[in-house]
Amino acid sequence: MIEKNLERLSTETSILPPTRPVYLDHHATTPVDPRVFAAMKPWLTERFGNAASISHRYGDEARDAVEQARRQIAALVNCEPTEVIFTSGATEANNLALKGFLWQVGKECELIVNRGEHKAVLDPAERLSRDGYSVNTIEINRVGQVETDSLAEALSAHTGLVSVMFANNEVGTINPIAEIAELCSERKIRLHCDAVQAVGILDVDLQQVPIDLLSLSAHKFYGPQGVGALIVRRDRGRIPLTPLLDGGGHERHLRSGTLPVALIVGFGEACRLAQAEKSADSQRLSKLRDRLWNRLASQLSGLHRNGPPDNCLPQNLNVSVEGVDGDALMTGLTKIAVSSGSACTSADPAPSHVLRAMGLSESLTKASLRFGLGRSTTEEEIDLAIEHVTEVVQHLRS
Repeated sequence: MIEKNLERLSTETSILPPTRPVYLDHHATTPVDPRVFAAMKPWLTERFGNAASISHRYGDEARDAVEQARRQIAALVNCEPTEVIFTSGATEANNLALKGFLWQVGKECELIVNRGEHKAVLDPAERLSRDGYSVNTIEINRVGQVETDSLAEALSAHTGLVSVMFANNEVGTINPIAEIAELCSERKIRLHCDAVQAVGILDVDLQQVPIDLLSLSAHKFYGPQGVGALIVRRDRGRIPLTPLLDGGGHERHLRSGTLPVALIVGFGEACRLAQAEKSADSQRLSKLRDRLWNRLASQLSGLHRNGPPDNCLPQNLNVSVEGVDGDALMTGLTKIAVSSGSACTSADPAPSHVLRAMGLSESLTKASLRFGLGRSTTEEEIDLAIEHVTEVVQHLRS
């Protein structure tokens, strides 16, 4: 069936793959902003010191650059620079938050996660469960949101840590983090938040919302791949964490290893730019996202929007298409680069765990598209995507 549909597409339409498809997968990764690259470049070739080498000028310059970036990151989320712990990305930050906390406090402590989380949270939670730790996985609602009442019912006297993402990476749903944080704070339960998709596009203010542990990754908002951070708050007392790595005691003994100075400088510059531009970016992207949805919905029947129409990330649109094979749909979309789910699970043929947790059928889950718009996305590219998706779907249905 798939082969027949693809043959029909190649012989009956004028769809020809461009040299480079339009990039609409910014949830997976974003291009490095040229201004970020310019800030990084000297630290790759000319100013190459080790930030831990404090006995000479090269090391001093590297250390100063790292601390400047630490201040820029802290400013974006409104925390203290000393609370920023550099990691290789959000996956490591999530592992450090979950494993590090439970390893430190012991197996009598319960961890609560939810079925909508990224695999970088669910997989460490599953590993902890296999190792004998208490893990409770709660449901999400039909728009992919963790409901505060459901979480409240799940909390017990043994709950020590709750992990809830700020915004869902597949359907863009924004969780009620302020309410959840207040609930956890009242019961003296630590809250971890994977804020990868939110930081840099939404306001994330740790002085206003009592989140204890916050994960972020530079490459999600025009910084380089390979660097992220775990924010470890100190305003409610010391948070006990066992490090994942031993060897040198870097990053306040929480993350040993030579710091990648160029990446960290890029991370800091990306934060500085995001702080200045996120409001304008958000407004522009939400208009483009609405244009994409409204025109697709007007031209294609059987199109389902996954996630809420409001209270969602401005750059996200996730849809399911009735009456088409999911594999044929993805293969036929040669003019645009989109995802059918999380980039970290794209090699897994199983349907999206988020969409299934939201109650979608297997057929709709497989025939889903995630559009991730970005800083460079233009109205012309959105119109091309609308035309291309409409043409491919209509031919697959014919």
